[in-house]
Amino acid sequence: MNTPISTFKRLLIVSYRLPFSVKQTTDGPQLQQNSGGLVSAVLSMAELMGQQTDSATKIHWVGHGDAALHQLDAATLENDAFVAHPVFMDEAVHTGFYEGFSNNLIWPLFHYFTSYASFQESYFDAYQQANTRFLDEITALIEPGDLVWIHDFQLMLLPDMLRQAVPTATIGYFFHIPFPNYEIVKLLPRTWRYALIKGILGADVVGFHTTDYVQHFLQSVAEVAEFPAINQRVVLPDRSVLVSDFPISIDFNKFNDSAQDADVTRTRQRYQRLLRKNRLIFSVDRLDYTKGIKYRLQGYERFLNQHPDWHNRITLVMTVVPSRDKIEQYQDLKRDIEETVGRINGLFGTIGWRPIVYTYSSLSFTELLALYTACDIALITPIRDGMNLVCKEFIASRFDQKGVLILSELAGAAQELSEAIIINPTDTQEVADAIHQGLNMPLEEQEQRLRHMRQQVQNHNVFRWSHNFLAAFDDVLAQQTDLETNLQIPSFLSAFSEASQRLLLLDFDGTLAPIVNDPAQAKLTDSLKKVLYKLAENCELAVISGRNRQFLETTFATIPVHLVAEHGAFLKRPDHSWERLDRSADNWVDSVHAIMRSYVDRFAGSFIETKETALVWHYRMADADDIESQAIELATLLRRTSFPIPLTVIQGNKVIEVKAAQHSKGTVAASLFDQKPYDFIVSIGDDTTDEDMFRQLPNWAYTIKVGAGASFARYRLGRQSDVDTLLQRMSDMLVEA
Repeated sequence: MNTPISTFKRLLIVSYRLPFSVKQTTDGPQLQQNSGGLVSAVLSMAELMGQQTDSATKIHWVGHGDAALHQLDAATLENDAFVAHPVFMDEAVHTGFYEGFSNNLIWPLFHYFTSYASFQESYFDAYQQANTRFLDEITALIEPGDLVWIHDFQLMLLPDMLRQAVPTATIGYFFHIPFPNYEIVKLLPRTWRYALIKGILGADVVGFHTTDYVQHFLQSVAEVAEFPAINQRVVLPDRSVLVSDFPISIDFNKFNDSAQDADVTRTRQRYQRLLRKNRLIFSVDRLDYTKGIKYRLQGYERFLNQHPDWHNRITLVMTVVPSRDKIEQYQDLKRDIEETVGRINGLFGTIGWRPIVYTYSSLSFTELLALYTACDIALITPIRDGMNLVCKEFIASRFDQKGVLILSELAGAAQELSEAIIINPTDTQEVADAIHQGLNMPLEEQEQRLRHMRQQVQNHNVFRWSHNFLAAFDDVLAQQTDLETNLQIPSFLSAFSEASQRLLLLDFDGTLAPIVNDPAQAKLTDSLKKVLYKLAENCELAVISGRNRQFLETTFATIPVHLVAEHGAFLKRPDHSWERLDRSADNWVDSVHAIMRSYVDRFAGSFIETKETALVWHYRMADADDIESQAIELATLLRRTSFPIPLTVIQGNKVIEVKAAQHSKGTVAASLFDQKPYDFIVSIGDDTTDEDMFRQLPNWAYTIKVGAGASFARYRLGRQSDVDTLLQRMSDMLVEA
């Protein structure tokens, strides 16, 4: 990603749907712009970019084109704000891509409805072809300085396709549905899941609604692609990808202001008269099995059974918006909903009272606001939802600060709207109890809850969402710089060549070998072994690692190198036996082991490594969503606990290590440095434990941090592979000499 935000020239939006429809007028067909939240947010982004570049440019929107758009000329596909770029494709390809892979596989699978997922090879073939068609349209359109923002699960392959075609492109990607845990992703065939994960990683910034989805994605990246993640950045061989949560929202002012319009007031009053001024529960969803509509009806039925005093006094107004009703699963769902509504109305209703007023239709904006502002309870209970904006629309509409929100804990919005009554949507008793609680909630409590939630939605509106996403590219630029090598290689090699007494201090994991999920699988390449042998013949070479003695001795058996094991506890000089430097008592081991053991029991995939002088909790393969916060919790607990001797708690790369505080990598590095009058020293490491080395060495030494993150090192190499290259060039200098 080479372009800072201040120099973005144009904004290119890419999504499955174009935000336009064709309207027939007396002057012929015209493009009619939809008024959704995403469109408003994109317009706001374009305005911000225009202010920064002092030039107003139109937004280019790439999306699938239907037959109506096919007939329009280029001039008709443009208005004052947008230029539409329809993507046309063969009907069979479109069906396999959209109805097949997108809607019959990814949609149910990523919403945890695994039994509905259809795994067909022809679907994936069509998905690839459709993403390629989108790529063709973008590559014909893109210019240097453009920002390309790709949206949603229909286009997961596209970011990497674009990266391969235009390596310098600036690419954002936002995922609008839930991203599931790895156990769900693992159901996909290996080649498919790898292609999808790699496809998304083609972007510079990847956004999800919640921190849970971010962690799920990072876990899949680690399992599928085996790329390390540092502070929500996936580190690729040539760049990094920022992965963060950007909770999408709504235009708060639009709903707040429009709810007070005269038309909305008249419509609301008419509805209240028609419903005999009963207390109202309002529910609106499009037809989908993810929305939990049947459980919601069963919860309402349970409420009516348990609270007969509310009969004739309450009405559930339930609107289901038509969606995909040509698909058999959706037809079955519609039939089940209507049968359940009929049964409940037949069981409880009277001549003058229907417990449920059900409609299968779309609502106008005025009708929607009238019901938002008329209801006593908004009942929003999806079984799984990426965000759910209905609850935010309800909150923004309640300028009167009255009404109660009952919200599923499985909606992404539940993480932001904690003042709602949060329920599990499949627990029909909890739904019934929540309805009863909401109907009896004092007005003062309603106002207090709504005031907090309205402030949250107002402060985190759709414009802030889009602006935060845009601003993330500034962070990415800074982070990319943080990963760039700043070591002046020619002058470094010159100093190395001219020196007579050289000391090389090298870490192992993440420095001489890549980080891997299973530490036992880490090893040196054959080519690097030859390089290290050559260096060891001409320099004092020490490998200072947290590894145990046996591993290091086996790995470096043929190389005349100093070995330092367990972060300074043991030293082995070439052709000598091991020397134990750490003479500390081990009367702390059982207590620390017991504390770590409780975390192993809690988090499957984690384990304890028992070294001679240290205990290590490894959690790289743990599958808990919040494992990083749990690691911090463990480290904090260990630091606060009293032990018989002073201990050091080290938070490394997916490890928590505890050892006696007497020795460290730094103390050993200092003792090696003191043995000779060295005129060239280089120390290379990637982890927090290597900071001890960097601090102990003189300020003229070449201290080099591998990878991102703050460091005491004077220089930086971007990646572990850069270490191999540097050592190879140092070895070549010795051959030349």
